Amino acid sequence: MKRASICFFTALMILPLGAMAQSRTPSPDQLTKDTVDVKHVMSAYHEAIVTHDGARLASLFIPQGSTWLNVLSDKAFTRLRTTKPGIPKIKVGNYQDFAKIVSQSTKHMDPEHQHVRIQSDGTIASVYFDYAFMIDGKPENRGSETWTLVKGDDGWRIATIIYSSNPVGL
Repeated sequence: MKRASICFFTALMILPLGAMAQSRTPSPDQLTKDTVDVKHVMSAYHEAIVTHDGARLASLFIPQGSTWLNVLSDKAFTRLRTTKPGIPKIKVGNYQDFAKIVSQSTKHMDPEHQHVRIQSDGTIASVYFDYAFMIDGKPENRGSETWTLVKGDDGWRIATIIYSSNPVGL
């Protein structure tokens, strides 16, 4: 099981860029509901992952210019580097790849968020929290995560996600 967890995590880190899996297009009413405020965006993000709805997940991000950074903890980096010498400590990714994984996975995914702190001036917002990314009821990865969001004509959208990565089982 440890090997499967490490393989899944590694796939998340090194998945090549590609088109997001096709899924239903969220209705305008759903998008409006999803982006009323930052808490709604967080709830919609969680629900989209649990229901494997990559299109809904992708709709929560600004369409261009979003930043997705995965930073391995020092301990995880040291351990992974022994088996994958070229693995980067900082992996630049994108929400499209994550939405594709969410859409295609047959495993139950459930991101847990704790100690959520939101700051906003009504136009921009930041969210910081601790997370455990659960796969089939077991923690796959843990760390801290921060989002920046912007409020446009169509409501709140995620502009960046940056998270520390401490894969369980390393």
